[in-house]
Amino acid sequence: MAKTRVGLLFGGCSGEHEVSLRSAQAIARGLRLKGNIEKYEVVPVYIRKDGAWVMDAQKILASGEPLVADVEEVSIADRLPTDAMGADIDIWFPVLHGPNGEDGTIQGVFELMQMPYVGCGVLASAVGMDKLAMKSAFAQVGLPQVQYVEVLRSQVYSNPCIFPKLCDEIETAVGYPCFVKPANLGSSVGIVKAKDRQELEAALDSAASYDRRIIVEAGVVAREVECAILGNDQPKASVVGEISFSSEFYDYETKYTSGQADLAIPAPLPADIVEIIQNQAVKAFKAIDGAGLSRVDFFYLEDTGEVLINEINTFPGVTSTSMYPMLWQATGIEFEQLVDQLIRLGLECTGRQS
Repeated sequence: MAKTRVGLLFGGCSGEHEVSLRSAQAIARGLRLKGNIEKYEVVPVYIRKDGAWVMDAQKILASGEPLVADVEEVSIADRLPTDAMGADIDIWFPVLHGPNGEDGTIQGVFELMQMPYVGCGVLASAVGMDKLAMKSAFAQVGLPQVQYVEVLRSQVYSNPCIFPKLCDEIETAVGYPCFVKPANLGSSVGIVKAKDRQELEAALDSAASYDRRIIVEAGVVAREVECAILGNDQPKASVVGEISFSSEFYDYETKYTSGQADLAIPAPLPADIVEIIQNQAVKAFKAIDGAGLSRVDFFYLEDTGEVLINEINTFPGVTSTSMYPMLWQATGIEFEQLVDQLIRLGLECTGRQS
């Protein structure tokens, strides 16, 4: 029986390039475990930080080190995604985090080339990446959220008379502390916690350098909990996990540095709260028309018993410190089973079966 050739696409042009390498290594290991090694052949394809595609990427995957453009050049033929799309691949596994990978762009390439792939489609990926579009989708299905304000770069870079009024409006709407975030960057990149007017002004200026659309959210005193989703039309929710940390918030360094955050899986929560979180996670996944996998993050306000949705991540990290695979392991699905199911779900979306 011929093996299914899995195009493992990793690297990318976003700031999460190194995380992508670590996630890809974990998935490659999972596809070589137990029954998977008889079913799948991994074909690693790497995207350099400058956008060049490298077809023979086994050494890069093994080392986990980014390929530097001025150290090792690639041929013109290797620079084009169309060359990779023409390869003998049965299904693509895009292990790309952040812009140009998790935002619907690479999914659009797969759709144009009529190639099966793992994970959410163009719409879900785009909505899941754009925090403002995401919140609109959540509001549409009645999911409770923190108070937030939309800001445009043009407002931040406006004349000195308008900018103070903008800050006044933000202070009235969300107050302090608040979180200022670029709308279209993943994994806590560019996020700043502002505790007063001076910090708010600086945070808006910083966020505007990343994106033309900015979101400012009210800060809440809450426990941060997460739930993993797996499935297509009938998605399932995992057990709920909790993150605790000593930093100001769950920033990029805290998220991807071992020992910076403590994970409790399953989270010590009342059974009714767990059920609410799981139901809302599935509801959020369906609201953006998700497929395959996602991780949904929530705030649990223990004093009031409220559960507020924070965001959905349509391709969460699967590194050794990542919550997504650990949540499924605690739910009863081992890593090698998880990657196998993800491939099956990807093929199911194209009407094909492995």
